[in-house]
Amino acid sequence: MRLGTPALSIYLMAGEDTAELAEAAVRGGATAFEIGIPFSDPLADGPTVQRAGQRALAAGMTTARALDVLREVRARVDVPLVPMTYASPVLAYGEARFCADAAAAGADGLIVPDVPADEAGPLLEHCRANGLDLVPLLAPTSADDRIALACANAGGFVYLVSVAGVTGARSALSDRVASLIGRVRPRTELPLLVGFGISSQASARAALEAGADGVVIGSRAIEVAEDGGAPALEAFCREIAAALAEPAPSRAS
Repeated sequence: MRLGTPALSIYLMAGEDTAELAEAAVRGGATAFEIGIPFSDPLADGPTVQRAGQRALAAGMTTARALDVLREVRARVDVPLVPMTYASPVLAYGEARFCADAAAAGADGLIVPDVPADEAGPLLEHCRANGLDLVPLLAPTSADDRIALACANAGGFVYLVSVAGVTGARSALSDRVASLIGRVRPRTELPLLVGFGISSQASARAALEAGADGVVIGSRAIEVAEDGGAPALEAFCREIAAALAEPAPSRAS
């Protein structure tokens, strides 16, 4: 998948308004989307994403319907789309069937946070058979051997988790991000995107200055859309995209 440089990936929970929100976000400068498929026990999700997931489930969202939402988004935007969910929904649907149906709906990749690299063999095979990139997550606590294994099988991009914790907007970027980027960069030529905590122009810009190729914004994007709908999300994405496009600060020689 081609993310654009610098990349601005927005997380949207699958719902009736997802296609409209995605279209607005692209107008604002979003270059990719993670489309959340809700699950009742989302271990990596913070309060905002959990609330969005519970709302989707209460409205009758299922894995099959979420793939229909993905298809609706694909019909309206021409940027990479990456479903993000958990192992249980994928296994219940059937790994082979899920990957085939996701690809048919327009997905470019897949993120499954609770499937570690050393257990991803069958899922990786099904992804590759259907032209999907399996995107790994790495955290500041990831050991070097885990980083090497994840990067060896990664596709699309590598998702760098800024903190050892769940998703959620935070006031500042963790000072451990630069070190993590320094450990991962030699292992892969894929783009490195930082998420879990990016919520503002300042934190997005800090991620780039730490060496990232882009950012993923989930909780804050959901909050903005909840408060102001598509127009607010478009304006928010425009602000973040502008910050990402700023020239790098000059360095004294």
